[in-house]
Amino acid sequence: MKQSEIIKQLSDQELKKQVILSQLIILSAGVLLSLFFFGKFNEWLLYFQWNLYDIFLYGVIPGLIIVAIDLILILFVPEKYYDDGGINDRIFNNQPIHYIFFISLLTAVSEELLFRGVIQTSFGYLTASILFALVHFRYLKKPVLLISVLSVSFFIGYMFEITENLLVTITAHFVVDFLLGCVIRFKK
Repeated sequence: MKQSEIIKQLSDQELKKQVILSQLIILSAGVLLSLFFFGKFNEWLLYFQWNLYDIFLYGVIPGLIIVAIDLILILFVPEKYYDDGGINDRIFNNQPIHYIFFISLLTAVSEELLFRGVIQTSFGYLTASILFALVHFRYLKKPVLLISVLSVSFFIGYMFEITENLLVTITAHFVVDFLLGCVIRFKK
């Protein structure tokens, strides 16, 4: 059975639980793999730097740029090319802001810890960026979404290359997910 068919059979509540569960699995994988690849947990913590200038310049601003480009694409690209099977609509539509905040933060933290904090630092920028896109496998048969997620992955990965700061990439990822989640929530 295809993923889209399985998802259609889930209630909205079950889908929300699955999203949270999948992010907790990614978070756990990131933490466990960091122990394996770094030996000492505090070595990994060196990638967390509370540098507000970098967080704003390389996190917030790129996040806003990604959202602006995404909104322009939504306006000009036919909806069928940008449709993920209604999954994001089901996750974010009619949800309270605090839920969108929570799920966006959980996703940003878990995915960035794994893909930038472990995979990019251990296997490189290219590997991490491609694997990040592949994990979003529901986009693989949608060229516009695939190009979009690949571009975002390489862009955020590049911000990590520049700063070596996971708070930068978590911030950029959060800004994108939260703002686009709010767009879905308030559209119409």
